[in-house]
Amino acid sequence: MSVLSRPEFHSEEAAYAHLEKIVWVDGPVCVHCGGVGRITKVKANPAKRIREGLWRCGDCKKQFTVKVGTVFEHMRLPLHKAMQAVYLMTSSKKGISAHQLHRILEVTYKSAWFLAHRIREAMRSDDLTPFGGAGGVVEVDETFIGHLKGAEKRRAFHHKMKVLALVDRDSGKARTMVIDDVNAKTLLPIVLDNVAREARIMTDEHSGYRHLKDHFAGHGTTSHGRGEYVNLEDRTIHSNTVEGYFSIFKRGMKGVFQHCGEQHLHRYLAEFEFRYNHRVALGYNDPDRSCMALHGIVGKRLTYARPDLNA
Repeated sequence: MSVLSRPEFHSEEAAYAHLEKIVWVDGPVCVHCGGVGRITKVKANPAKRIREGLWRCGDCKKQFTVKVGTVFEHMRLPLHKAMQAVYLMTSSKKGISAHQLHRILEVTYKSAWFLAHRIREAMRSDDLTPFGGAGGVVEVDETFIGHLKGAEKRRAFHHKMKVLALVDRDSGKARTMVIDDVNAKTLLPIVLDNVAREARIMTDEHSGYRHLKDHFAGHGTTSHGRGEYVNLEDRTIHSNTVEGYFSIFKRGMKGVFQHCGEQHLHRYLAEFEFRYNHRVALGYNDPDRSCMALHGIVGKRLTYARPDLNA
């Protein structure tokens, strides 16, 4: 018996029941009028083209399923296959490619690719609470990956996509974002928006961080160029935690996905950030992580757009 033998991964009825239990904690709610009192289940009947998971509201007389108003709305795939994809993506530390999903789920590559992006959208966090609010330590670092479309390949990082990450040591959580540049003019406003003023900031010697000491309780730096990764006088001064986050991210992006367009990078960041913020060290196991991702489907939509072949 394996984890993927559970009923919600093989039966549409069980899949809808599982998702309804997560999304409708206090019972079904009409997505059209918000009614809760006069909602009845419509019995599935393939002969009459009555689909599984259908409900009818007695107030507005409209029908709906639990997928309406979520990233799964208008999804043409069976829900139990989407459940399998959610579990596979949330339990794979470095991710799982759309090609692998298309082989495992026995769906087309295009369907698997779009489903993976729907799930990444569900993983996206809307929490903007500043890190380090209790005077804790926040590590900040940037990295470079891939190749900007149309950019001439040059030395260093100018032709690469730029990513900024912040890690709160107290909560153990990370926050990542795509940035246009790594100069002080770009970095300072982002750090000010995401870190509380009473926090201590830890960075490397990059010149883009030179003004942080004027805005926060403390700013510790290490010189990676000189081979310094921990300050020997004060061992709390280092950025090794955020470097560790980037190591997982890059192993996944290079070893699993291999290529990512700039227009999709923010969703891959959301995926790695979600798994990092719901890892075992913070008390989450694979089923917990899958459940948290399903909580995130509500109120989000993602529609398929064909790539511009002339771009």
